[in-house]
Amino acid sequence: MEAYLIVVLILAVLVGVSLGLLGGGGSILTVPLLTYVAGMDPREAISASLFIVGVTSLVGMLSHARRGNVRWRTGLVFGGASMVGAFGAGLVGGYLPGTVLMIAFALMMLTSAAAMIRRKGTARPRRTDMAAGRAVLDGFVVGAITGLVGAGGGFLVVPALVLLGGLAMPAAVGTSLLVITMKSFAGLGGYLTTVSLDWALVGAVTAAAVAGSFLGTALTGRVPEGLLRRLFGFFVLGMGVLVLALELPAPGGAVVVLAAALVTVVALGGRAVGAHRRRTSTRLRNPEPIHHP
Repeated sequence: MEAYLIVVLILAVLVGVSLGLLGGGGSILTVPLLTYVAGMDPREAISASLFIVGVTSLVGMLSHARRGNVRWRTGLVFGGASMVGAFGAGLVGGYLPGTVLMIAFALMMLTSAAAMIRRKGTARPRRTDMAAGRAVLDGFVVGAITGLVGAGGGFLVVPALVLLGGLAMPAAVGTSLLVITMKSFAGLGGYLTTVSLDWALVGAVTAAAVAGSFLGTALTGRVPEGLLRRLFGFFVLGMGVLVLALELPAPGGAVVVLAAALVTVVALGGRAVGAHRRRTSTRLRNPEPIHHP
């Protein structure tokens, strides 16, 4: 087995872990993996990613369903609207230049990274299902984004289900996998009208990702979700910067790297200052008692 294929399969396991644990992140890892490690054309990488993530999400969703973490009504309505948006965007994406798609993909990575790093918590669960009108609108928009650039699925669906739909985090993760499954195959259908795939490679990567999804599902609830989300957010930020640096002309790539480094330092500094202020405020409100000899 060639060395690059071993690396691809190991990284594919991490794709599955991300999907099983967080309900998203699969395409954010898969597209750069297939483009820069496996050497696929960007359009082939995006379409292959839709298949890999679709199958892996289906397996993960079944595992979550056995735990009662899938809200079928919300998922089917949201997913149905997503399929319409994903199929139409997949038709368009098959005719766009690879560089344009990769730049759009990198921008989606940066957006997702910022949301993961800055988000401090989840909304208090209010209901077991999302309002139908909201599910249709949000589903169509998320599906169109995913179908076009092959990313943004789970990290758009999960916050929508939690913050707008009022679902608890475990239910949002499980329902997100149902939605991702539906719209991934819809987007793939659009791309396959113009793109052909190396199914042997795609099948091997899919099998490795599915294996990782079992581990991710098993870890749900055992790893602090907030910490994991922030760490993963910084990883996605780095990947997005790398893609932009590779795709943009020479001066632009260097500027992007420097700007991203500055933003990261500022963000980390802001979080550190905020944490220090919260600790100071807590000590002032609850001073330690003075013990006299």
